Amino acid sequence: MAEEQMVRLGNSVIPMVNKLQDIFAQLGSQSTIELPQVAVVGSQSSGKSSVLEALVGRDFLPRGSGIVTRRPLVLQLVQTKRRGDAMDQEWGEFLHCPDTKFFDFAEIRKEIQAETDREAGENKGVSDKQIRLKIFSPNVLDITLVDLPGLTKVPVGDQPSDIEARIRTMIMSYIKRQTCLILAVTPANADLANSDALQMAGVVDPDGYRTIGVITKLDIMDRGTDARNFLLGKVIPLRLGYVGVVNRSQEDILLNRSIKDALVAEEKFFHSRPTYNELADRCGVPQLAKKLNQVLVQHIKSVLPGLKSRINAALVSVAKEHASYGVISESKASQGALLLKFLAKYCEEFCSVIEGKSEEMPTSELSGGARIHYIFKHIFVHTLEDVDPCEGLTDDDIRTAIQNATGPQSALFVPDVPFQVLVRRQISRLLDPSLQCARFVYDELIKISHRCLVNELQRFPVLRKRMDEVASKFLREGLEPSETMIGHLIEMQIDYINTSHPNFVGGSKAVELALQQVKSSKMATTTMAGKKEMVDTEKLPNTERSSKLLNILGRQGNGIVPDPAPRPVTEGEKTAPTGSSWGISSIFSSHENRASVKDNSTNKPFSESAQTLDLGYSTIQLKEPPSVLRPSESHSEQEAIEITVTKLLLRSYYDIVRKSIEDSVPKAIMHFLVNHAKRELRNVFIEKLYKEALFEEMLQEPEEISIKRKRTRDTLKVLQQAWQTLDELPLEAESLERGYALAAADSTSSSPIHPKGHKSDDLTSLGGRNSIPPLYSAIDS
Repeated sequence: MAEEQMVRLGNSVIPMVNKLQDIFAQLGSQSTIELPQVAVVGSQSSGKSSVLEALVGRDFLPRGSGIVTRRPLVLQLVQTKRRGDAMDQEWGEFLHCPDTKFFDFAEIRKEIQAETDREAGENKGVSDKQIRLKIFSPNVLDITLVDLPGLTKVPVGDQPSDIEARIRTMIMSYIKRQTCLILAVTPANADLANSDALQMAGVVDPDGYRTIGVITKLDIMDRGTDARNFLLGKVIPLRLGYVGVVNRSQEDILLNRSIKDALVAEEKFFHSRPTYNELADRCGVPQLAKKLNQVLVQHIKSVLPGLKSRINAALVSVAKEHASYGVISESKASQGALLLKFLAKYCEEFCSVIEGKSEEMPTSELSGGARIHYIFKHIFVHTLEDVDPCEGLTDDDIRTAIQNATGPQSALFVPDVPFQVLVRRQISRLLDPSLQCARFVYDELIKISHRCLVNELQRFPVLRKRMDEVASKFLREGLEPSETMIGHLIEMQIDYINTSHPNFVGGSKAVELALQQVKSSKMATTTMAGKKEMVDTEKLPNTERSSKLLNILGRQGNGIVPDPAPRPVTEGEKTAPTGSSWGISSIFSSHENRASVKDNSTNKPFSESAQTLDLGYSTIQLKEPPSVLRPSESHSEQEAIEITVTKLLLRSYYDIVRKSIEDSVPKAIMHFLVNHAKRELRNVFIEKLYKEALFEEMLQEPEEISIKRKRTRDTLKVLQQAWQTLDELPLEAESLERGYALAAADSTSSSPIHPKGHKSDDLTSLGGRNSIPPLYSAIDS
């Protein structure tokens, strides 16, 4: 019963996979779906072609010296029903010649050679483009194999210098896939332990779960040697085991010895040699065909669920991509409807991104309206709060402003004008960051507009450009009233200084606070000066210290030090000048003398007095005032109080204005720029872009979009065909119990494919002799 189910399963799944391969072959290298297949790997002249011809039972592959297989050959063997008469037909079909059947296998060989030369050249060139050949015969089992170019060491003809690396790369691209079985062909007359095929298989399949070893040319090994230990898996173990075969010799080929005769001779060889007699049931081409069929069936069954999932996922992805390219609109009405659809969808996405309702909102960073809020809260407000209200104003600046405000007189109270001038100057500094905040929000809106309908508008680059231009111009026009309003807000604060604001500190309170600050500062300064003076006094010599202490103790209560003892008068000072009545002595003379001088000076005219002065001492000359006057470096206690009061008033009123600006500027930006864009953008688009004369220009697609639409349409069609093919799989094929055995009774020779770590089943023969096609069963009797 199990044998019948396995045969029925093989008759179902292998043709289905062949059909899938034909379907996906339409995509060429663009296909990303990995299908189950068997790759034939071996070095040059290892006997790969002979094995494949033995499996088919016909000569059909090109032969010659050097490298012959220069392109991957996908060979699908399809078992047809026997008609019961001698007219059973065998033929081949190439995928690149879909309407041609080749009944002459010599013609198949010529077509393979011609197709190889068309792609790879006639001088030993190599190409990775596949040739797909399907052979129909009642004498084969359903198997799909990929014959890959043999590994070569030395480049010949038009082969590049790195031909070995290129062929290895080509082979690895097939056998690295987990859905690919590896048929590693190794000649017995070479060093089996250093087989290139087994080494490459070991790299991608180190546990040997999907590698079948084939030992060829067993009949021409050196005398005294055999491959028994290799066939038993004792040298390089493989889960799927080894199969030994005997190829036709070059002499047999030249003498046109039939493959049927060669199979008879092969069976005789294994039964007649004591070394291989016990292994005869697992050696020979018929057993290899049977093993390949069973292993491939089991492998297909194991990968079917994942294959369905991958095709389904690809269907969804490609359908979504194809839908993004849309359909081609020809009429003006359809073009207008399509344009309105894009304009409306663009505006909806623009608003949803700002409001935080977009479905494609990222989770790794702030975007849209959240970035605008961040600009308001964390950039604009925090920057204004970190600014010192008196930044850029020194005490000398404030003192200069106060003195300028008093004019030619000294002020009895702190003047109001310096405060007005200085606070306006500080308020005007709020204009630049406010305008910069509006510019930041404008930049964010531009970024949002560029991210709208990115995928949908890829097919219409002209429309994308026009929409970006209109949106940018519209937002730029919305920025102007925002900046104007911000300028008005700052000017309003500058034009009227509201000292009656309830939060303003006021003059009397500011004076009180200033007096406290100056008093505390003065006390700290006096304390520090006293300590310093005592330290300096202790450092003086005793005589100087005593003199200084006497001077300190001799001060009066009003702080005036008594005059020292009278200085003796010198002789020169006693002698008064006689030539003139004006001079130093006249200033310090008695009252009478001064009075007489006064009388004389008042009775004389100014010219006479000046003449008298010229004859005596010179006049006192004043220095001209410099072009730039600044206050003296030292300032009085009164000035210190005035500076402190002015600073307190500045800080208090600046904080009031700052809070007002922090609240009103974001409101102005949101009203004149952000919300205005949300309300009017659609109307502007329709006004500027919805013009019938522009439809054809704006909805013109680039050539690459048309190519992508065609590619996705073809891919979608292929995937739909593949999905329908999988749905045609018989129900019993999907419901068969897992774990069928594969090919032999010896548990060391082969086992079914299992994921690593799973327990392998025992090996039993499933197909039986009766399931082998007549070509192979003829040698069993």
